[in-house]
Amino acid sequence: MAQRSSSDAGAHRLDRWAIWLSAACVVHCLATTVALALLSTAGGLLGSPLIHEAGLVMALALGVFAFGRGAVRHRRPLPIVLGATGLALMASALVVAHGAHHLAETALTVAGVAVLALGHALNRHSHARAVDR
Repeated sequence: MAQRSSSDAGAHRLDRWAIWLSAACVVHCLATTVALALLSTAGGLLGSPLIHEAGLVMALALGVFAFGRGAVRHRRPLPIVLGATGLALMASALVVAHGAHHLAETALTVAGVAVLALGHALNRHSHARAVDR
């Protein structure tokens, strides 16, 4: 058997890279098609008002339970006020007019979730301090 020259080895390496690049191209094309199909389906589902309504109902249920326990335990009003404010902002996001980009809905939801999370963090902290006493 004849040994490969350095130019043959270089050509062999280039062919190997070209094959891998072709394979990567196929994977990219198939993955992009699948990802776009999934994202368009998920976008329709996640953008559904039903998802937002169900999320608000769960947030309300958890809020009533968690802030109720906190009120009994530590009797601090700030976590409850923040929680109620956050929930009200989230609820208002469901009733605003939907623009082309849902900017008002998004802003109200994000602000509401942030204020609600802050209320839960303070409730948790106040609860922990009340237990330590």
